[in-house]
Amino acid sequence: MPITLRLALRDWDYMTPLVLGDVTSPKLDIEVDRVGTLIPHVGKSAAYDAAEVSFSRYTQLCFEGDKSIVGIPNFIMRGFRHRCIITTKDSPVRKLADLAGKRIGVTGWRDSGNTWTRAALRREGVGVEDAMWYAGRLTAAHPITDRLDGFARPGRIEGAPGEKPMVDMLVDGELDAIFTPFMPDGFFSEGSSFRQVLADFRSAERHYFDEVGYVPGMHLIGIKADIVAEHPWIIPELSNLIDESQRVWLNKRRKYAETTPWMFDELLRCSSDLPAGWNASGFAENYAMIKGFIDELYTQGILPQRLLPEVLFPLDTDGSDTSIAIAKMKMKIKGNEHVA
Repeated sequence: MPITLRLALRDWDYMTPLVLGDVTSPKLDIEVDRVGTLIPHVGKSAAYDAAEVSFSRYTQLCFEGDKSIVGIPNFIMRGFRHRCIITTKDSPVRKLADLAGKRIGVTGWRDSGNTWTRAALRREGVGVEDAMWYAGRLTAAHPITDRLDGFARPGRIEGAPGEKPMVDMLVDGELDAIFTPFMPDGFFSEGSSFRQVLADFRSAERHYFDEVGYVPGMHLIGIKADIVAEHPWIIPELSNLIDESQRVWLNKRRKYAETTPWMFDELLRCSSDLPAGWNASGFAENYAMIKGFIDELYTQGILPQRLLPEVLFPLDTDGSDTSIAIAKMKMKIKGNEHVA
């Protein structure tokens, strides 16, 4: 008799095989609820057993000692962030270094994606102290919520004045750029008032990957700790289902590439520009990215101290203790030093 697991995910198209039942498990009956917004805290949810979780907020829970959620290093949302910085079409801002001393809007200060975007900016010499920041809603259609999350600093990090939508502030010259994971309505139309700061963001992102060796992860999978304690096999089972759904989706996308005229070219370029396994799940596979994110949270003042990656992920995607992966990595490093 399979165990039912209620799972909340954003509507990622590569989860379609799992949602439709093309990918199944004899041990788990997955009930996927496609949500538009991440649920606040799956550990306190009466509706869900597992969910897509913000990497940043999960890290904060670990720092606070909240053990109600077990995060697994299966990063369901990954992506480069250079493309997420927009400005007006007539703006003189053309490269990330141009944002030094400028006014930048963000849709949430602590958000994982915005943390990674600031990381990209910092690599070009523009740190938190080198710009004026405003946190607010992107458009009038977005809700008014606390987007500063306790990180307000008058004169450096403030809320959007009067809760004015940031796209309006950008058009009116009150902002020079906006960080946003999702483009505003009309962005893709020919008459849009907005553009990416970087005209060739793909080359910038490829260069970034060559330097850091990973595609940033924003969201991971979190499971209620009491469920994991009772059924520890759930971690590898769920992780494998998600990975298999992505594999099945990619194979179908490669076969049915005519969803857009140049999707085939994109699939080819992605295969040539990124190594196989760039989106692999697992602690060792994502160790550098996890450590890099922790370092950014500390450097940007979101975490008061650095945490060890194994503190965030005590269990690997195969259910084993991540201390085993740490030991193997150390042995590999020592072995390479010996060979050298």
